[in-house]
Amino acid sequence: MYWSLTGLDPSGWITVVLTVVDYAIRIIALGVVPGNRRPTTAMAWLLCIFFLPIPGIILFSLFGNHRLSEQRVRRQAEINRAVRENTKELETEVSTYAGPEWVLNAAELNRRLGSFPTLDGNKVELQRDYHASIEEMTRAVEKAVRYVHVEFYIMGYDAVTRDFFHALKEAAGRGVTVRLLFDHIGTLRVKGYRKLLKELRSSDIQWRRMLPIEPFRGHWRRPDLRNHRKLLVVDGAVGFTGSQNLVEPAYHKAKNRRSGRNWVELMARVEGPVVDELNVVFATDWNAETDENLERELSLYEWTFDPGDVTCQVVPSGPGFSTENNLRLFASLIYSASDRISITSPYFVPDDTLLYAVTTAAQRGVAVELFVSEQGDQFLVDHAQRSYYEALLEAGVRIYQYPKPLVLHAKHFTIDNEVAVLGSSNMDMRSFSLNLEVSVMMFDGTIVEQMRRIEDTYRALSKELLLENWVGRPVWQRYIDNVARLTATLQ
Repeated sequence: MYWSLTGLDPSGWITVVLTVVDYAIRIIALGVVPGNRRPTTAMAWLLCIFFLPIPGIILFSLFGNHRLSEQRVRRQAEINRAVRENTKELETEVSTYAGPEWVLNAAELNRRLGSFPTLDGNKVELQRDYHASIEEMTRAVEKAVRYVHVEFYIMGYDAVTRDFFHALKEAAGRGVTVRLLFDHIGTLRVKGYRKLLKELRSSDIQWRRMLPIEPFRGHWRRPDLRNHRKLLVVDGAVGFTGSQNLVEPAYHKAKNRRSGRNWVELMARVEGPVVDELNVVFATDWNAETDENLERELSLYEWTFDPGDVTCQVVPSGPGFSTENNLRLFASLIYSASDRISITSPYFVPDDTLLYAVTTAAQRGVAVELFVSEQGDQFLVDHAQRSYYEALLEAGVRIYQYPKPLVLHAKHFTIDNEVAVLGSSNMDMRSFSLNLEVSVMMFDGTIVEQMRRIEDTYRALSKELLLENWVGRPVWQRYIDNVARLTATLQ
């Protein structure tokens, strides 16, 4: 009777309701999505929601918020305050670094954003041999007396890492405190996850998953937030950090082994007070996952000698900070360059800030070069990266493609003859907004010269991409690149 009075059958009312919901979603999205987001990111989300309102709003609810929980953000702020308080006396010390003012300004920027001071007297040894790097870390663990702190985005128990894990197990067995962190989803995706857990459970190693996704245990957040850091600290005396994960170089994939596709990395072995800063980063993440405070084990800057002549400053970043520390520092350094910029990044998907910094530097006469892989390991990211090549080449940036099947996974850059930056952070929007990253800014000594030699090796092995060849690529490739570029901004 009701339907006949209104003149609509049930299917008609369903259509009306769905239409109202459809328009309501679009109108609400216009006022909600742009809040505290880059315009390009907001536009990408709005396009997604306007084309597919209901699926789009579901995806936005899952992936639209890149902040960590309020509890984690509060802990990060507390640790930042503690670091500043404990290093106040260092503010009055005069660094031996006598370089340009812009380097000191960049260091001050990072001090205000990430809390860590610049520290003289560090020794830095760069290691680009994948197996040798793991062997060096294994030897450091074998010498451990008090504690070992291990934190890597991806871990795998395999033929390449077996001795390292045995060293950890043996150290824990003889009374050394061994704490280990790995990213839950990052490691879960690698073949052999259960084997790794079995090895850890059979030891005295204290271990936790970072950013676990376990909804039935109350662990839930945006599922693609990742702790992407890679670091090792032994007894506060020696540290390692860089781009390399703790897994064999083909990532347990038969397809990679058959094709010879291995990851090319760069790690740094460091001694000196910068080790303490890396240890604070580990302690922060350990506290976030366990509620255990390691402050009693953090003997900050009690070094009685200088192992080397490199000045270092750790650059922590991620959604636990209110600012994008790595992006702001990287852009500041690039804008300050007057002679040469050399960037190595497996995933170069910049936001407008970084893109303008790089292209502006090239347009004002700075020699800018970018090292990337000829063929990336992630389809969408690789094509999103390619969508920027034309603008970069037109600005005068020289692009070198590291030969396939190898994947150039190292993440570092040098500015003039003054600064080198190395760590886990890519130059993409994910590393700036979603991932917890750690990098080290280094200057003085011979560190830039060391890095330049590695860049020279890349250049000798790579093929330069020329603008006239790139603009002639097939239309369908350009289409895929542009679509992938749009998806890269959905953050």
